[in-house]
Amino acid sequence: QVQLIESGGGLVQAGGSLRLSCAASGRTSSTYVMGWFRQAPGKEREFVATTMWSGGSTYYADSVKGRFTISRDNAKSTVYLQMNSLKPEDTAVYYCAANHDKYGSSWYRDYDYWGQGTQVTVSS
Repeated sequence: QVQLIESGGGLVQAGGSLRLSCAASGRTSSTYVMGWFRQAPGKEREFVATTMWSGGSTYYADSVKGRFTISRDNAKSTVYLQMNSLKPEDTAVYYCAANHDKYGSSWYRDYDYWGQGTQVTVSS
């Protein structure tokens, strides 16, 4: 089992920045694929970004490309999502997720473990 705990959400004005953190514990492995998803009220869960604990390429949704950056600190077992130039349409609950081997996947059903989510609200 893997436990994921997100933090760093909050209220920010449009154009501002936030950094989300996802601390992993339990049976973590360097082969795990880590991802960030988000879900706004009345909408489906949406892919944001993904990477691997061991490094390699990162993938982003077109809607956040150039504004968001996913990174990891293996020593701290933590994955980050740096969000810059935030827009009101980025408002959502952001979830950290992990899967065993679906590298690069943007499909939420490929992910086996989920955090509880953290609210991000961007005011106009």
